[in-house]
Amino acid sequence: MRSCPLVVASRGDTAQVVGAGRRHQLARSAAGESVVTRVARVLSAFDQDHTELSVAEIARRAHLPVPTAHRIVGQLAAEGLLERGDGRVRIGNRLWALGACGTRALRLREAAMPYLEDAHAVTRQHIWLYALDGLDVLVIERLRARNAVSNLRLKVGKKVAAHATAGGLVLFAHAAPELQDALLAQPLRRYTPRTPATPEQVRVCWQATLRNGFASCEGWVEPHVTGISVPVRGAGGEVVAALGLLLPRSDSEPTTLLPVLLAASRGITRALTPQRVAS
Repeated sequence: MRSCPLVVASRGDTAQVVGAGRRHQLARSAAGESVVTRVARVLSAFDQDHTELSVAEIARRAHLPVPTAHRIVGQLAAEGLLERGDGRVRIGNRLWALGACGTRALRLREAAMPYLEDAHAVTRQHIWLYALDGLDVLVIERLRARNAVSNLRLKVGKKVAAHATAGGLVLFAHAAPELQDALLAQPLRRYTPRTPATPEQVRVCWQATLRNGFASCEGWVEPHVTGISVPVRGAGGEVVAALGLLLPRSDSEPTTLLPVLLAASRGITRALTPQRVAS
């Protein structure tokens, strides 16, 4: 099996990327930006809405000169981390395999899946599992339902609005104060007239989430959609994820489905808790 690329010590204005017997020279930027930073920016140009890009598009999204993006893309493709074809670039199978090697999100998803399926069968609504990644709220898993809310574009790996979704409210209501402050220091988009879009409004929603034990957002992102979400706790009692439903806002009392979510949440917690072996 080929070894992963390694960035070795550099001198002057160049650094070397070594992997699979090949040695590449990468110039540092005039501002002294590291090679790793630029490689990360190239890889971060891809997301759920941009799975295939041209080199020019990568350069624009990564804020890099086209020649620099072209060189980095070529070296990542040589290592199997990106793939090229028909003038487009996509994530390579090797990078996908590395991402699936025991990540926290993967372990969480595997523990949660049986309980997601049970809740999905009972509610017959879209069900989602969210987790924090810095200031981002990511969709870790989702199960869609027929004849439920339509026109939803959320996919696994997609970022959702941290201040305007039930899952985001649950996760940030239980987050550290410095993380909350960092989120509220950013612009808060108002998706609909009902969206909380000031720090004061969002803090009130966090307080209600902690007081009630769940979050509910009626028409905050899409006028016709209600989201409800509950926390999922790890073995130590810390909140590690949020479990939620998206359903039509016309439903008279969406909180009637809360017992199903809470039962699923407790099941996930049990699955995440190491079992003691009887002596």
